[in-house]
Amino acid sequence: MPQGFDLLVFDWDGTLMDSVASIVACMQHAAEDCGLGPASEERVRRMIGLSLVEARSAMGFDVSDELWAQVIDRYRHHWFAGYRDRHEAFPGAEPALAELSRRGYTLAIATGKGRRGLERDLETTGLGRYFVATRTVDEAPSKPHPQMLLELMAELGAAPQRTLMIGDTVYDLEMATNAGAASLAVASGAEAEGELLARGPLACLREVGALPAWLETREFAA
Repeated sequence: MPQGFDLLVFDWDGTLMDSVASIVACMQHAAEDCGLGPASEERVRRMIGLSLVEARSAMGFDVSDELWAQVIDRYRHHWFAGYRDRHEAFPGAEPALAELSRRGYTLAIATGKGRRGLERDLETTGLGRYFVATRTVDEAPSKPHPQMLLELMAELGAAPQRTLMIGDTVYDLEMATNAGAASLAVASGAEAEGELLARGPLACLREVGALPAWLETREFAA
């Protein structure tokens, strides 16, 4: 049994999947389609990690529910028409997951992605075999609400103090805090290291491939 943590819960986009550029491009196209003008990359990055419904306020768009529903529809159009196949898992993701699985950690996913998109990505990347449970915004409120993480801990019998949330956005880290669990940031996705460290994670790694070595050092010290 691993020391320190039993359950490792990963975000998907930006943490395991190198998809931030695709998300940004899709939302920029959708905003222009709906007459909202060009949306800067910085503005779009604020919404990564949230559900598409919650993204409106994060991006600072003061628009009606009806117009935002059109933006979401156009986002999905662009995603499925040409962007969902333009990205893949980070090079270090599969080796890291394989090693963590070999060591006996329980691995799960909590993502702002929808169920259909996650299942497709898990199949096309081959990473689905490493995870015993997953939660998406189709089953639980958007981050930083703690429900995704609380449900995963309950389903897998993991105590909060034995659970580590790994993510690339402040929403991942805030969700962990709200659920009473520890968090670890990775600076491979939507937000800069300084923004992530301000939310109090145990550390901020350059990318998820560094996770096995970090855990080994931490647990050896313990």
